[in-house]
Amino acid sequence: MAMSAKDIENAIRTALPDADVTITDLAGDGDHYAAMVVSAAFKGKTRVQQHKMVYDALSGRVGGQLHALSLQTSAKD
Repeated sequence: MAMSAKDIENAIRTALPDADVTITDLAGDGDHYAAMVVSAAFKGKTRVQQHKMVYDALSGRVGGQLHALSLQTSAKD
């Protein structure tokens, strides 16, 4: 079963409560999403560390329930 945009957003917000999260369904099929995540928790972290934090929030569902996720992250000022 695929993840909905709301499920993705909720998973990210659970791990990063201060995050501004924007989810876009790229193909209209509920399988290919883009996420923009902005959080103070990313401050001082590399882009790889930021992305890992988001992927960890999704608890291994990427590649299974969530087929594809294009991810952009940045730290809040």
